[in-house]
Amino acid sequence: MSDPRLRLGVDIGGTFTDLVLSDPASGALWNGKVLTTPADPSEGVLAGIDEVTRLAGVAPQAIAQVIHGTTLVANAIIERKGVRTGFVTTAGFRDLLVMAREWRWDIYDLNITLAAPLVPRSRSVEVTERLGPDGAVLIPFDPGSAEEAVEWLAAMGVEAVAVTFLHAFRNPAHERAMAEVIARHLSDVEVSLSSEVAPALGEYERATTTVANAYVQPVFRRYLARLAEGLRALGVRSELLLMQSDGGTIHQGAAMRYPVRLVQSGPAGGAQATALAGAAIGAHDVLAFDMGGTTAKACLIPNGEPSHTSVFEVARIARFRPGSGLPLLVPAIDMIEIGAGGGSIARVNALGVIEVGPDSAAADPGPACYGRGGTQPTVTDADLLLGHLDAGSFLGGTMRLDRAAAEAAIRRAIAEPLGLSVIDAALGIRAIVDESMAQAAAIHAIEKGVRVADYAMVAIGGAGPVHACDVARRLGMRRVICPAGAGVASAFGFLASPVAFAAARSHIIPLAAVSADEAAVLLDALADEALCHLAGTGVDHSAAGLDRLAELRYRGQGHAIEVALPDPRAGDWHGRTQAAFEARYRTLYDRIEPRGEIEIVTWRVVARGPRPQMRMSAAVTSDGEAVKGVRAVFCANARRFRDATVYDRYRLAPGRLIVGPAVVEERESTAVIPEGATASTDAAGHLVIRLAEADGGEMT
Repeated sequence: MSDPRLRLGVDIGGTFTDLVLSDPASGALWNGKVLTTPADPSEGVLAGIDEVTRLAGVAPQAIAQVIHGTTLVANAIIERKGVRTGFVTTAGFRDLLVMAREWRWDIYDLNITLAAPLVPRSRSVEVTERLGPDGAVLIPFDPGSAEEAVEWLAAMGVEAVAVTFLHAFRNPAHERAMAEVIARHLSDVEVSLSSEVAPALGEYERATTTVANAYVQPVFRRYLARLAEGLRALGVRSELLLMQSDGGTIHQGAAMRYPVRLVQSGPAGGAQATALAGAAIGAHDVLAFDMGGTTAKACLIPNGEPSHTSVFEVARIARFRPGSGLPLLVPAIDMIEIGAGGGSIARVNALGVIEVGPDSAAADPGPACYGRGGTQPTVTDADLLLGHLDAGSFLGGTMRLDRAAAEAAIRRAIAEPLGLSVIDAALGIRAIVDESMAQAAAIHAIEKGVRVADYAMVAIGGAGPVHACDVARRLGMRRVICPAGAGVASAFGFLASPVAFAAARSHIIPLAAVSADEAAVLLDALADEALCHLAGTGVDHSAAGLDRLAELRYRGQGHAIEVALPDPRAGDWHGRTQAAFEARYRTLYDRIEPRGEIEIVTWRVVARGPRPQMRMSAAVTSDGEAVKGVRAVFCANARRFRDATVYDRYRLAPGRLIVGPAVVEERESTAVIPEGATASTDAAGHLVIRLAEADGGEMT
């Protein structure tokens, strides 16, 4: 094929690398799934491209666009595998990263462990300069002090430098002057400025975000260079688009400048795919349940649009404890990590009870049943012993699972220490991970003022459909949707995401004190900045849409909430802005402050291109019988195995009724339908499961 026309989505996870190849002309989709190669993730990507193009019967040269999401940035921060980084700040603030917020995330833990900064104090250096809160110069920038700082950093052998001066988000002049000094003396060192990376209120948060960006930038740049070289060797000439944490894609040039924006890229793609799947069956209020090989996440999607946040934490010491990680000021889809993945390791803890995760067997060596040298029991091993997975049909039969190895691992680590049978031990692993995920999702919904039982669950990820019904039942949910291609949904979500970039800047001002004309000037400047970052993506500025947003609060409050701003040129700007804020505030807190003074904290504009028209679907064939056979599946209510009908997802005719217990298999995932539930597929191949009203009967 000489005319490139295909689009490829690639998601590198901790265990598997997922690929979706799309032909926009015909709407055809081809899925690929290969083990991730942790030592060099690009190797797994290239192997996956070879697999999926052979499946489609095309040459790699037919690929016109590659959209990529990766855990590389997040893993580099979590595993502390970034580069040797220096930190430059205003004189008197050298201890900024160490002091952090000066509060404890657990006030009762006398031996508390705090998140260590990515840059130690020994590589933090001060420069003489000072700006006021309004950006006015209080102490001029001292070039001599800057030269001394650079000499110190050179002696420390840094590969990257993060610059965070006080109040630089109001006036970037001093940070830019510092960057010029660094460039003259350390030309091969990457430099990140807080006024560019995170120009927002929050001295510590702005610093940690800028440091994280600098810390991973050389690692990310080298990875993209290796990947680009491998793509060229395959004959793929297209430049990369990268998935950002907020659900928009961006050109590789902008991604290399701001790699910290890619921390949540994979889950963001999953949320985008979930919104499409929910809309396809008329469910506009959905909970995305994304369970892969390493982690699981939940995301509320009200009215078909994922919620967003401007700050979140990475590398938490305690997974569900705010404040125990490193805060990042980057736009992201608001989600919660809700538990373990299929590769999460189970053990008996010091209290003599089963504990699952947070560590994972990942792709290397993987769960014991993968037969790649892993000896520790995982969730996947438990699912195999309980009959939820089949040893011969995993990944379409291309990767046979070792049941004996799974049984040996669970017996040695769980069953024998607790005096349980192997099946009871496996059942305990499954019950603990499902309950922990359900509890975390429930807390997330309560925090958002949402009654989760009114939502439908959309299960994605390789392990999502396996566990979805049990998690949904624990949450009181009655409908579960397993979209076609659920196991590679994040990669599909990349293809369905628009090109987008969010530009933001803090400028605190009372709502009553800013005129509509001043607001228009501020928003226009941010729009120009956002549009500039769409360069190279093929989106014409005239075709780009603009979302005008702001974070507002009542004066005296420490936290702000984001609302959509009306067009300042459309009249009654103040009244409509106040109404939007009060409506959102009432939704969250069930009250407003009638006499409270409203102030704007941060202004934000998102420039986005047209959303690609994509449709998740399964390649259904009428050849052959949909029933593959019968398999023994453990049912908790009966406390024994029962025969469950096993179906081939690709041969299920639309509307066919399935009565649980049943299992529906496709290459990338397996859906487990509990006893008492029914399911059917729609025209696109989405599996819609309806759970019984009464509790009980779940598989685990």
